Amino acid sequence: MARPKHDGLGWDDTGFESSPVWAREPALDAVAKVCREKLQVDDSETCEVSFFAAGGFNKLYLAQTSLRKVLMRVSLPVYPHHKTRGEVTTLRFLRRTTDIPVPGVIAFDDTGNNEIGFEYILMELLPGVSAYKKWRTLNTFQKVALVQRMAEIQAQVARHTFTEIGTLTINDGETPQKEQPGEMVSAFFFWGNHFDYQVNRGPFRSSHDWLASYIDVIIKDQAIAKDEAEDKEDEEDADFSLALARRLLDLLPGIFPSLQNPAERSVIWHEDLSLSNILIDDLGNITGIIDWECVSAMPLWLATKLPRFLEGPTREEEPNRQAYADENPEDRQVEGGSEDDELDNEGKNELYWIHLLEYETTQLRRVYNTHMRQLRPDWDIEVQDNALKDDFIGAVFSCNQGVFLKRIARWVDAVEKGEFPRFVDVLEQRLVA
Repeated sequence: MARPKHDGLGWDDTGFESSPVWAREPALDAVAKVCREKLQVDDSETCEVSFFAAGGFNKLYLAQTSLRKVLMRVSLPVYPHHKTRGEVTTLRFLRRTTDIPVPGVIAFDDTGNNEIGFEYILMELLPGVSAYKKWRTLNTFQKVALVQRMAEIQAQVARHTFTEIGTLTINDGETPQKEQPGEMVSAFFFWGNHFDYQVNRGPFRSSHDWLASYIDVIIKDQAIAKDEAEDKEDEEDADFSLALARRLLDLLPGIFPSLQNPAERSVIWHEDLSLSNILIDDLGNITGIIDWECVSAMPLWLATKLPRFLEGPTREEEPNRQAYADENPEDRQVEGGSEDDELDNEGKNELYWIHLLEYETTQLRRVYNTHMRQLRPDWDIEVQDNALKDDFIGAVFSCNQGVFLKRIARWVDAVEKGEFPRFVDVLEQRLVA
């Protein structure tokens, strides 16, 4: 018997925003049983399964046999069928067409009609540890080499284009099977009550159609917020956000054509290439790129953005270590723990390391762009031509998050007047009442 689409998924609405929760836990013995079956390990052989880690929508389990170690990732049905199918299709496409080290898919179930009761992907365990954990131990040459390799990875992915915008899928009825963009699997489109909104989810023929749908969700959110406002201040906040979203919608066709024929070309774009999602060995060589869920074929212009780990404030002067205070051990006692707990601050307070990373990132951005120019001779022209598009999407994403609304309005004011300040510069300006 088929399970309900969202069986096992709940949403916690007690915080500032909704967050997904497990209505029931995956049974470890069920996970072990499926691992044995898919790995073809009989009862006489060892197959130890243990909890490994947890993500926003997933629980990971490590399965160890006498021959290998693999990961079983069990997922909440936040976007039933499409999220699991999209990630599997993307991983298999990348392994077939590139040399990017991504996990190999051993088996998957995108229905939840299995022993575990949830969708899952059984995949290879890649070697290495996150670059975030080892970053401070790498020397300058190793960091430069890592950035250059990331530029090569981005350029390699950009050589494989698709028609339309959306998450890759395969039509089971087609022979031969061919990857193509389908509905967009994005946390924004399925978060909380967004899953039930009647909006266009793709595949999108153009950037215009994609962003119009995105703004449509924001407008629906703010209309509900206005209806449910508990006081005048909440109602005014919703009115301001609603008006701002509609102004962005009015700007949209002036930046992105509303008619697109043929459909816009797209490339796979991993929007969260943070140091945590890059695995490296002891020498700093990249051994894996992970976290491909919710990765889609996105507009070509979006691929001129920097990888996430190279974003951040500009700092031209290297911080003087001696000018910073020593570390207070009590400052590292973070409630619940965090990834930062595993980093060695070498006796200096956290501010020093923040400023050092800003300085390094500033220098490494230049390394990335220099290498991209070698790989793509028109790189500087592409970046310059796409600046307004990049700024617009930054304004839309910030509007959704409900932050910097007055700064977004200031940027919209300028664009409506035919002025085009960089959005990031407007965000950094002080607002004068």
